[in-house]
Amino acid sequence: MTSPIQSLPTEVIYQIAAGEVIDSLAAVVREQVENALDAQATRITLALWPDQGQVRVADDGLGMALEDLQQAGIPHSTSKIRSPADLWQIKSLGFRGQALHSLCQVGVLEVCSRSQLDPQAAGWRVGYSSQGEPLRVETVAIAPGTIVTVSDLFAAWPARQQALPSIAQQLKAVQLCLQQMALCHPQVTFQTELRGSPWFAIAPAATARERLPQILKTLALPDLRDLERPVYASPAEGYPEQADPKAAPNCLGALYLLIGLPDRCHRQRADWIKIAVNGRQVHLPEVEQAVIRAFRFTLPRDRYPLCFIHLYPHPSAVDWNRHPDKSTIYLRAVDTWNQAVAQAITDLLQLNPESLSQTGQHRRVQQFLKAAESAGQYPTSSPAEEIGSDPPPANRFSLLKAIAQVQNRYILAEHPSGVCLIEQHIAHERVLYEQLQQQWSLVPLNAPVILEQLSQPQIENLQQLQLEIAPFGPQLWAIRTAPAPLAQREDLADALLELSLSNSFDQVLVAVACRTAIRNGTPLALDTLQTLLQNWQNTRNPHTCPHGRPICLALEETSLARFFKRHWVVGKSHGIEPSNP
Repeated sequence: MTSPIQSLPTEVIYQIAAGEVIDSLAAVVREQVENALDAQATRITLALWPDQGQVRVADDGLGMALEDLQQAGIPHSTSKIRSPADLWQIKSLGFRGQALHSLCQVGVLEVCSRSQLDPQAAGWRVGYSSQGEPLRVETVAIAPGTIVTVSDLFAAWPARQQALPSIAQQLKAVQLCLQQMALCHPQVTFQTELRGSPWFAIAPAATARERLPQILKTLALPDLRDLERPVYASPAEGYPEQADPKAAPNCLGALYLLIGLPDRCHRQRADWIKIAVNGRQVHLPEVEQAVIRAFRFTLPRDRYPLCFIHLYPHPSAVDWNRHPDKSTIYLRAVDTWNQAVAQAITDLLQLNPESLSQTGQHRRVQQFLKAAESAGQYPTSSPAEEIGSDPPPANRFSLLKAIAQVQNRYILAEHPSGVCLIEQHIAHERVLYEQLQQQWSLVPLNAPVILEQLSQPQIENLQQLQLEIAPFGPQLWAIRTAPAPLAQREDLADALLELSLSNSFDQVLVAVACRTAIRNGTPLALDTLQTLLQNWQNTRNPHTCPHGRPICLALEETSLARFFKRHWVVGKSHGIEPSNP
């Protein structure tokens, strides 16, 4: 009897692999662009003809010699690893040697390349069979680099071709793929064509912060903050034996963090929490949750942060063999990375000169000033003079100086390059919230507060706060202790009832801070305003209140100068023209 278990034919194995690696138009683009980046390309040009199933990617990378081109389409042919040990030292985006062979399986592959390493080398064009073997080889005039063309995509795979989404959806996926690559490799230029016409381009930049406004057009550079720093393991983690010998002791690698300031940037969905590891965007749910936790009580309800994180761990800490497209990985010491990310977010949310820049709030300020300008007799400024077009001057911020209270609601404060309006209630709310996080205390009440008609969940919530609560009669409960900030308030009963409805300790802190903060409409002395400003500036998250409302509106003196037309010549403003000499 023949065993039902038999080895698969080699061709079937390769077709299965091809189906896993290349499953869409975006996957074709991803594999070719990754190869170009591994070849140290600084310019990558993509041309698409989606209706014809054709993709062409050209790069100015190192290129390939003829002998490499003849091997490139053969399965598991790669220059990036040699032994099992190399799987734990992956420093390239590709390493399995499957991409080009898979492209041969799902379409018609042609590669033109000329090596940069040999100035006298000729350029070569090689066409491949479906098995990845060279079918034709000829010389071609080409600049150093590589051009990979795939035609008749999925023509031999009718089921896959019919299952593809609409052209518009495929193009959206391609655009997202290139945007992800562009953030991970900001120094690389990306140019694209669609059906022979320019589609979009992404210019090179020094950092992801400078590149992101090209991708999200509504962002301005001062809306964003970034940092880069090393990440260290604790001695208990036992990591030194796999660390980079050139790195500091216990160094796990480096972290790059880019965030949108919460008073200016937030999203309806958690679709812009992007995480990359060593040049490729990946899914790391643990890190995503760490980001969301770090932004708690800095954003409005049901809004999510804008955040890009690039982790650079030592290659030995990453296992890329979790999924064929390498988007899901195993990362060692993920808890340590989570803590490093959370601390970096906390540090970036601190107030600094740039975060008070009117340029960073230029859209809101522009609307504010133009609304006032529209009631005047002078036209608005020309596009070259738009509010916020000047770069923020360096080192211009020192201690805010309280000038006045406006409508018993706002603090008017001065700094060397302009003025700020700070809403007193929410600024004080942020101060109190962070103080309560550091020091939460209960005090006994001289007379108990009697609450009625409490549900069992409300009673449990009060007990979890360690309040002293006991039955006092039918549907009556006596509360004999209270949070210290609330103990002397006339609305203590209402406050305790509000706390009984809170679902978490953080919500309790927010409720207490909001109830005890200085109310709008309260007149304050100048020294009190100054003290509040100082305390607010020293908070960890000064941009928003715990409900996510922005606290400060900054106006640059340069913007005020434009509004009052101080660039005009006085004589001309009166219609007086200088006489000819």
